[in-house]
Amino acid sequence: MNRTRTIKLLVDAHVFDGEYQGTRTYLKELYSRLTNRDDLQLFLAAHDTGKLRSEFPDAGNTVFLQYRNRRSIPRLLFDIPALVKKYGIDYAHFQYISPLRKNCRFIVTTHDVLFDEQPAEFPFLYRKLKHILYKKAAQQANLLTTVSEYSKGSIHRHLGIPGNSIHVIPHGVQPGYFAPCDKSVAADDIFRKYGIQNFILCVSRLEPRKNQDLLLRAYTDLQLHRQGYALVFIGHLSLAVPAFDELLQQAPPEIRQSVHWLDKVPDEDLASFYRAAAVFVYPSKAEGFGMPALEAAACRTPVLCSSATALADFGFFGANHVSPADYPVFRDRLAELTTNAQNPEISERIAHHIRVNYDWDKTANRFYELLKQHSLQ
Repeated sequence: MNRTRTIKLLVDAHVFDGEYQGTRTYLKELYSRLTNRDDLQLFLAAHDTGKLRSEFPDAGNTVFLQYRNRRSIPRLLFDIPALVKKYGIDYAHFQYISPLRKNCRFIVTTHDVLFDEQPAEFPFLYRKLKHILYKKAAQQANLLTTVSEYSKGSIHRHLGIPGNSIHVIPHGVQPGYFAPCDKSVAADDIFRKYGIQNFILCVSRLEPRKNQDLLLRAYTDLQLHRQGYALVFIGHLSLAVPAFDELLQQAPPEIRQSVHWLDKVPDEDLASFYRAAAVFVYPSKAEGFGMPALEAAACRTPVLCSSATALADFGFFGANHVSPADYPVFRDRLAELTTNAQNPEISERIAHHIRVNYDWDKTANRFYELLKQHSLQ
């Protein structure tokens, strides 16, 4: 590669065409900080380019490209190789899975391989197919990145990739979550729009490893509805969770009436939910990172967080950082948080720690320097 010319970088942004997920936030926050680099030209590709443009309104060095196909196989087999050739792309950046045909350098971000870490939580065919595709993409990558030290070790163990070739480019927390706020204003906003008040919040896709049934069980056992607490889940149904469905069906009517499930919530409303929540709970058994817990804490909301897998890094939650396998401790910490308000100084200290250690500007600079260094080799 000519060392003096601009690097042409294609970003597979098809995730913006579908349901909200963490990879979408990752791409948005990472590349919104790289759109004005003089030595980078970005090509963001998706089927819905109008939606993509709205997510990157100040993209000074960016070309928006439209995929002909929404489906993954035609996109990987035909659309991406054709765009790479047409625009003379130097690098193409993929999340998890890359095309089999390689006609430029590949950057692959593998956020996790939880299906290998926690096989009991995933259907057999799902994890076998994912393992094959993720391993192939990781082997093809000229630059392989992930989001946590935990995931780095997991990729090394299960995909057989040398640890020194895996680069940690972590998530950050959007600056807006740290803004000073009046929680009563957020609570009024949520009540006006959704008719919900005084609630415990969990934000996550619904699937077995996310462990929402643990929270529902504790909510039921503690009879928190009698204390005036509602229970709010925000997230999309990804995989069936029979344990959750059974618990909810067996619950008495007054509990079922206090449980709310919201599939899609606009970003501005999500921030209000975080701020208005009495307690945020993240009971997951397996995560590659765990962004919602950090976002809620950035809003100075008390957080009860699992300590499993990559969430082990969040020891700053102190006594509220517990194993999801220890139900009595989990239940008792939830009882404590819903009975006694957390000291505001503790909430502020946790938010400050997150602001310092999970910063998108630092993450974008780390990724940019990694790319530049590689391009000069």
